[in-house]
Amino acid sequence: MAASPTTSLPRDFKPRLLEGLADAEIQTIVAAATPRRFPADSVVAHEGHPAEHVYMVVHGRARNFFLTPDGKKIVLFWIPPGETFGAAAMLLNPVNYLLSTETVKNSLILEWDHSTIRRLAARYPRLMDNVFLISFDHLTAYRAHHLSLVCDTAGQRVAQVLANLAMGMGHKVPEGIELDVRNEELAHAANVTLFTASRLLSAWHRDGVVVKSRGKVLLRSPERLLLHEMAG
Repeated sequence: MAASPTTSLPRDFKPRLLEGLADAEIQTIVAAATPRRFPADSVVAHEGHPAEHVYMVVHGRARNFFLTPDGKKIVLFWIPPGETFGAAAMLLNPVNYLLSTETVKNSLILEWDHSTIRRLAARYPRLMDNVFLISFDHLTAYRAHHLSLVCDTAGQRVAQVLANLAMGMGHKVPEGIELDVRNEELAHAANVTLFTASRLLSAWHRDGVVVKSRGKVLLRSPERLLLHEMAG
């Protein structure tokens, strides 16, 4: 993974880690990072390893996952551009990463080591506030996910996962919103079997609310899919 020669951010780039900070402060924080390029399917942070770096995706996409005792990969969170992972490295005392993080596409990622991010957080307290807000959002998402697991049907869970992915990492195309996601990933995210996820996608494809192709799902409209499943 080679370091990039520049740490400049895209003009429309609005990472939550840097919200509320002045432009000069953002420039200082970004300049302190090490930019790295990772090819697709690279594991950037490893579950159980010391949390020594905080990362932020600039281009590309990543996802958090963990392995079950029998080696099954469970995907938890998707990480689009602007999102941060590895925030455990901001803690004072050493801890290990709870999850692994891998790139899904070729990615440019900013990396701060433990001492650097701690120094920046002491200088700019808003950094730590933003990390707390991001962690709170993750807890909120987990609460909603658990509630859905208890109360919703399998179809409603898969539809909600697709709607959430559309908002977070979907690509707008003339026909709707396109997602790079496989059946296995949807099944894990919605806590359903692979057979159930495949069956639902096939049914929705026949009903015209999604278009399924290899490794991709096209949503005509996330709202239409949710209403379709609620009505069903």
